[in-house]
Amino acid sequence: MLDMMKQARAAISLLNPEEVRSRAAKPVQVGLVAVDDAGYAGLEEFLLPSGMPEQTRAEMHQRVHRASDPQVPETVDLVLYQEGIPHSGTFALRQDQPEAAVSAILGANKDLALALAHQFPPFRKPVIDGLIQTVARENALFVVATALPNIVPSLIELPWTFGEFASDTAFLTANQVRMAFQIAAASGRQPGFGSQKGEILSIVAGAFGWRALARELVGHIPLGGGLIPKGAIAWAGTFAVGKSLEYYYHANRSYTDEERTEVYREALERGRDVAGSLGADAPVN
Repeated sequence: MLDMMKQARAAISLLNPEEVRSRAAKPVQVGLVAVDDAGYAGLEEFLLPSGMPEQTRAEMHQRVHRASDPQVPETVDLVLYQEGIPHSGTFALRQDQPEAAVSAILGANKDLALALAHQFPPFRKPVIDGLIQTVARENALFVVATALPNIVPSLIELPWTFGEFASDTAFLTANQVRMAFQIAAASGRQPGFGSQKGEILSIVAGAFGWRALARELVGHIPLGGGLIPKGAIAWAGTFAVGKSLEYYYHANRSYTDEERTEVYREALERGRDVAGSLGADAPVN
């Protein structure tokens, strides 16, 4: 266990939270188009809900520009229209389906996803969900790929090369910490080793706790044979870490033991299917 802890620590040293901070802090300028003050107020409430801290809301308000304002930037990153106004190549907010606007904006601005989530609360949930799914899949793929010498995973799908890590545990732990930085940023927090000390320590300690929990649950959740159990456990552990972090930043408290076990149990079932598809679809050298 001590060797694994040393390996995980060495792997974490490769991480650079400054890159995440930089992407999250990139100012996103949003243009608004509405027919009247009430319409503009509705668009602003969507982007900057009144439940936000007042100081943060005031700061972000400087990045939201009404088309009717006397001075507006020459260019903005995206334009949001009130429902019913003709528009082309931009986005409209339907009050009864705000998630449709969120999905359309994120789909067309993937490079701004982290910044949008960091600055505007409506984007947080879908961005965090995507981050968790992506990193959980990376970790399952790593476990499956490293166990089969004839499997050549796409380098695009993995954040690092295999040679940088001495063990599965080191890779999985470092990737979960990288995910923790991103989830903090997407939650409107400041990511980094200092500001997330408790979360990072929890991830490192949990690298062994998730495996122990998996051994308890595996008898109740048939995982099949071969590499599927390892891949399922890697996916489930990462997914559960991500959901735990999301809940902590949203509710300002950690999961109870019962909640943690239930999240992991459900994740293990889903991880079985993901690991099975990775083993079946992976390209062969």
